[in-house]
Amino acid sequence: MRSNTHFLSYGLLLGVCATSGWAQQAVKNQTQPKPTAGAPAGSVPETETIPPPPSGQAPAPVNAPGFMEAAQVKALAQKIWIAEYRINDLLTQLHPEKWKTSDVTRNSFSQTLENLHKALEGLEGWRAQFEKRPDSIYYGFQTYAAINAGLPRLDGVGRAASRFENASLGAQYSQAGSQLFDLQQALQPYIAYLLRSPDQFLYVTQTNLAACQAQLGNALRGQGGPATPLKNTFVEFHPRRRRDGQSAPPGNGKTKPRSDTEKKAEPQSQPHKTPSPQ
Repeated sequence: MRSNTHFLSYGLLLGVCATSGWAQQAVKNQTQPKPTAGAPAGSVPETETIPPPPSGQAPAPVNAPGFMEAAQVKALAQKIWIAEYRINDLLTQLHPEKWKTSDVTRNSFSQTLENLHKALEGLEGWRAQFEKRPDSIYYGFQTYAAINAGLPRLDGVGRAASRFENASLGAQYSQAGSQLFDLQQALQPYIAYLLRSPDQFLYVTQTNLAACQAQLGNALRGQGGPATPLKNTFVEFHPRRRRDGQSAPPGNGKTKPRSDTEKKAEPQSQPHKTPSPQ
């Protein structure tokens, strides 16, 4: 699912695209102004006012495949809750401590039963949120996924109940699982409808954006002035010479001027004298 930020960006660009028609007309009016009737020669023509484009209105929902009204979605969510209630009621009729089986099998069943309880708790949480917001893609998908996670665990508990408890109880688990599966299949087309709408909107937006760029490019072609060449300059660098043994000054390489006191305190170099022959 795309983020809301992407849809907002494409919405802004789509707004630019919607203005391409009257923007092109505005550029044409600016580049080729028509003189006002009765105006003296050489006078500046009046600027034509371009009205803003009409704001688009969201189309009414169509009867697309999988479309459901909010009341229908809430009714479906209520049926899922009834299925959950039926399954929880069946779970109270299990007595695995009385089963004649090994500890390994009993521990494995206890783990499956615990996972089923967690799956039902998660399903109820997502279902309640989806019932409050039936148009939410996120909550609808999470409800669908939670049902999908609970069905195999419910099947495992039903098989164990039919084997170690009684066949009638196992059949009731199978019936409850089939009912929950049917509700999931009834929810699937609506989830597909919710996912298809933003996908189609994004596709149309990208298509309109490409056409918008082409229209604006054609409208503004040749409107810019010629490019101004820059004069080439050559920067000469003159390094400062240093005497041998003198290190480079710290910082940015600039030498601080010496004061008269420092110049007097500096030892004067004596000229080298060649010894005269004896």
